Amino acid sequence: MMRAADGHTAEEGRFTHRRAELVYDDCGEGPLAVYAHGGFVSQAAEDRMGLFEWAPVLEAGQRLVRYDARGHGRSTGDPVGSDYTYPSLAADLLALLDHLAAPEPVSAMGSSMGCGTVLHAAVHAPDRFCRLVLLIPPTAWTTREAHARADRESADTIEEQGLDAWLAAKAQQPRPAVVADVPEVPPTPTERTLPAVLRGLSVSDLPSPGAIAALRQPTLVLSWVDDPGHPLSTAEALAGLLPHAVLHVSATRADIRTWGARIAEHLTRPRP
Repeated sequence: MMRAADGHTAEEGRFTHRRAELVYDDCGEGPLAVYAHGGFVSQAAEDRMGLFEWAPVLEAGQRLVRYDARGHGRSTGDPVGSDYTYPSLAADLLALLDHLAAPEPVSAMGSSMGCGTVLHAAVHAPDRFCRLVLLIPPTAWTTREAHARADRESADTIEEQGLDAWLAAKAQQPRPAVVADVPEVPPTPTERTLPAVLRGLSVSDLPSPGAIAALRQPTLVLSWVDDPGHPLSTAEALAGLLPHAVLHVSATRADIRTWGARIAEHLTRPRP
């Protein structure tokens, strides 16, 4: 099946890993860059939101593979919380690289939950990655527990009162002003699977600061302001820990639209 990604034709692929069929879109030619999306969305949902632009990456001569995480979008998944922890999702990413059989090392990009996925994969198998892009890093370490507690409470609400009750409560929460105009999309995990996704995320955290500091890949960290779920403190900590990191912070939607070009420049810059 063929899909369109930012005006470019993408070929759909599928493979099976640990009881799930994972679906990805493969677009462009050149060095491979893989992208892991955030929690509760999918490739198609992110495209409808219009949040990130991938055309600059393709136009820079990169082969872009974006995939739907286990239990999200077109990918299948069981209602098992341990399947949705960051290390488990990182194992899916590494299995995708095995399936693609592309020359390594590759570039890896991840947003929010996908950021946790990429960092755990890089810590587990650092030689498989040449560059990293970390978009809106999630709560981590000292700021993680409050967010984890909210995830557990959300899972309970869905199981006890139904998805609509959770969505109604979520709609009352303020959104970061910098992305207030981004369209809301319903969660892509099914009502049966969503509590497991939330519980898996509730017991997840980024790798330890020491493990992250050992990574040597050139890294671009992209963050925005005033978002408790993706606090600037995490992005700043990552940029301080990673020895070859650059941090860019956006305070406007217009500046977020520069991220595609910034990513393309990062992926194609000669390594020092």
